[in-house]
Amino acid sequence: MTTKQATAEVFLTAFRALPRDEQNAFLFTIVKDHSFREDVIDLAIAVKRSAEKCKKLHTFVKHLKRARNN
Repeated sequence: MTTKQATAEVFLTAFRALPRDEQNAFLFTIVKDHSFREDVIDLAIAVKRSAEKCKKLHTFVKHLKRARNN
């Protein structure tokens, strides 16, 4: 485990130890911050889509061109 991973684990453990209302207050503070909110959304999308099969760029571009022509 790297130092960064260990630090993240400590913060996550501390977060989970908080009462639910304090967890919500913390999360609300993060979501209120525009750049943090975008980062959280990007990470959530990346995690959700991580199991998807990759498409080659030229295949994707062909698909976009076909979709535009229909």
